[in-house]
This record gives sequence, structure tokens and C-alpha cells, in this order.
Amino acid sequence: MNKELICITCPIGCHLSVAMDDNNEITAVSGNGCPRGAIYAKKELTAPVRVLTSTVKIKGAAHPLLPVYSREALPKEKIGEAMNIIRQTVIQAPIKMGDVVIADIAATGIDILASCDM
Repeated sequence: MNKELICITCPIGCHLSVAMDDNNEITAVSGNGCPRGAIYAKKELTAPVRVLTSTVKIKGAAHPLLPVYSREALPKEKIGEAMNIIRQTVIQAPIKMGDVVIADIAATGIDILASCDM
């Protein structure tokens, strides 16, 4: 079986073809222009992760929502749980860019940070 992916590690966007055996084990990766493409394909098919960007409610600020992002990429299966936590979070101004808004979101060990001062 083959899976097709587009590599997102750089702007080139190589079209990857990943060969898999009957046990869903990766046997070969082709189409990558550099070694990073093969690494990306293997991670994406075995343990996919995503950087999370969103907003949280903030009181006492000029705007009602503060943009936030995850310090590192989260396991894809934890995104829904993390978003539920973010939707319920309300913080108080003032806040500085880079401040931890939510520590260890969804028990991942990854913090959610403020994207700007508010």
C-alpha cells in the first residue's frame, strides 16, 4: 500500500510517496528532495503533531481575545482536548508576549503562550 503526502518542512512542498507493508510499517519513502522529507513522512504516519494557534478570553484588556500558540507541536490526538481547555480559559490583563497562559495543556508537558502584549 502507498500513502501520498506533501512535505511541510520547507516551502518546496515535495510530493512524497510512502510505501507500507501489510503491517502498516513504512518500507520506503520517495519523492523527497532532502532527508527531512523522509523524517517528516515517518513522523506524520506514526506520531503526527501540530502547532496549535488559537485565542483565549481576556478580561481588562483593549480586546476580548488574546492570540496564543503552543510552545511546541502537540500530538494530533490531543488537539481536541487542548481546544476544550482553551475555550474554557479566561485570563486577566496585563499579559506580555511569551507569557505562559496555560501550563502543561492536556497533560502533554507543552505550554500555551501569549502571542502579544495585552
